[in-house]
Parts: sequence; C-alpha cells; structure tokens
Amino acid sequence: MASPRPRQRTAPLRRPARRSLQTRLALAYAAGIYTAGVLVLVFVAVALASVDASTPIGASPSPATTGDGPGIALPRLLVGSGVALVLLIPVALALGWLVAGRFLRPLRAITSTAEIISAGTLHRRLDLGEPTDELSELGHTLDDLFARLQTAFDAQRHFVANASHELRTPLAGVRTLLEVALADPDADTGTLRAACQEALAVGAYQERLVEALLTLATSERGVTRWDALDLADIAGEVLASRRDQAVRKGLDLAEHLAPAPTSGDPRLVESLVANLIDNAIRHNHPDGHVTVTTDAQAAITVANSGPVIPGDQVQRLFQPFQKLTADRHGGGYGDGGHGVGLAIVQAVAQAHDADLTARARPEGGLSITVRFAPGSPGSPEEGR
Repeated sequence: MASPRPRQRTAPLRRPARRSLQTRLALAYAAGIYTAGVLVLVFVAVALASVDASTPIGASPSPATTGDGPGIALPRLLVGSGVALVLLIPVALALGWLVAGRFLRPLRAITSTAEIISAGTLHRRLDLGEPTDELSELGHTLDDLFARLQTAFDAQRHFVANASHELRTPLAGVRTLLEVALADPDADTGTLRAACQEALAVGAYQERLVEALLTLATSERGVTRWDALDLADIAGEVLASRRDQAVRKGLDLAEHLAPAPTSGDPRLVESLVANLIDNAIRHNHPDGHVTVTTDAQAAITVANSGPVIPGDQVQRLFQPFQKLTADRHGGGYGDGGHGVGLAIVQAVAQAHDADLTARARPEGGLSITVRFAPGSPGSPEEGR
C-alpha cells in the first residue's frame, strides 16, 4: 500500500486587523474635533448664562435671554447647540478620515513597496521625496537598508559563484588525472603512483581552500570572545613555523617585534597574521625579503618584495578569489594559493574594528598595516 503523502506546510495566513490604523486615527481626530466643538458651545452657553445671572432683580431682562429682541434666547441656543453637535459627528468623522488618509499615504507606499521587494528585486526604492517628516525619514532609512541588502546579496552571489568555480576546478583535475591513468593500457606502477601523488596534491589544495572559506565565514560572523594578547608573540610563533618555507624560496625573513598588547579573538588574530605572512612569502621572488614589524600602538606591518602592483589594483586583492594573474604558478596546486588570504585579513580586521591600510611599494610588493585598539597585557577589554 502506498504510503500517505506528506502534508505540505503552508505559511500561516495573516489575520486582518480588527480595526485599521486609518480608522483608529480617524476616530481620534474626530474625537478631537468633536471635543473642540463641544467646548466652544459650552463656553458660549456659559457666557450667556453668566450674563443672564448678572441681571439685577427687578431690572428688565436682556432681549438675548427673553427672545423679544434680535438676539437668540438661551433655551433656543441650547437647542441649536444640540442639533449642531449631532451634525458635527459625521463632519468630524469625515474630516478625521481624510486627514488620517493623507498622513498614512507614505506608510502605504512603504508597505506596498516592501511587499514587492524580495531577493530578486532589491533594486526597487521607496523614493518618498518631500515633505521631509518622520515617515519620509523612515523611507530614506529603508532605502539605505535596501541598498545595503542589495550590495550584500550581490557580493554573496559573486562569492558563491567564485567558490563553486574554485571548488569545481580541483575536482575536475582529479577526475581528469584518474581518467587518463585508467585509459592508458601501458600504465605501470610509476605512472599510477605519479597520478595518485598529483591527486593527493589536488586534494590537499582543496582541503586548504575549504579551511580558508570556513575561516573567512567565521571572520565575517564577528568576534565572540575578547582575550588579552600580544601581536609580537603571535607574529613570532607564525614566523617560526614559516621560516623553513622562506629559506626554501631563498627569502630573507626579518622581524622587528616590539610588544604590541591588544585584545581580541586569538584564533582569528593568528589567522590574520598567518595569512599576511603567507601572502608575503607566496607572492615574492627569489632573493626577495619579508619584513614583519610590531609596535606598542598594537599595529603589525608586513612588507615584502615581489612583482610591481598597480596602485588601483591593491583594494581588489582584498576581495575573495581576486588575483593579479589567473594562473597558479604554472597551474600546480602545491603552493596553496587560493585567493582568499587577504579577504580573511580584511574580514578579521573589520571584526575587530581595526584599521587596515595597504600600499603598493614602488620597487614591487606590498606593505600592509593592521592597527588594533591598544590594550593592557594580561587584562582583556571590558564592556565588549
């Protein structure tokens, strides 16, 4: 017997409001108008009554109170006032409804446009224009929010497309290696071993890429812990682990590490320092140099030699998967370059509210400085 079909869950329907905001505002405005009318009539009636009460005994009454003269007697005035109050009710309601509708018109425009806007139509704007009031300011704030959301969605789509391409390329390389090795009828042990080694290198590159993407996502999420740390200690540990790599490439690794106390997430800060140094080593040339400097103002500077970088291309390098050249040093995967290192540096700096400055050196290479908020060693910042 066929299993029952699962019931589809639908979004709950919104219950219509029992009384619209325009109705409530109209009633409030009508109540104010009606109250003002009642107060005016009461003041007039009280004034006439005081005139009648002030007439001396034995004196002839005022024509306004007896009705013999051209004026209006107090009883007739009271009757007319009652009729006027009855007629004022629909007038006050109509005026209140019109006034409420006029003031709620921008709010309706905001609601209708917000219902239309989705992930695919973030280019729409409210454009309330004049007059400048609280509702138009709300519209301008929402327009700015939609613009930021559009930028974030575009960046996300761009990142996903690049990440998919970067992840797909190693997989295609592994598949090609295996297909070529299996299709060769004369393949010997050495050929198969070489293919396996190349496949392992591609897999290691892909593993580093996934780790870099996870680090980037963690950095963009923000800082969840603040500990006291010293940039000099972190830089010294990273340099010690990279010194052999620099020697193999023939690079001069210099360090000027003065105490640089600050606070932040030690794991993210270590990732920032490691990516700065790795980038300086990777994008260098033989007999080049890398200089790492820290100072008491909680700043770290990494300067390196290398190819000449156009000044207008420096900021582009801090975007994910952006490189000056599309190659990977001849197409290999052993260097570990994946175009995410400087993006991680920027994300960690933004998460710590640190200032990041980068400039292209005229003789070639980059000089990157990240300045954190100074802190006391051994006492993490409070109030974070």
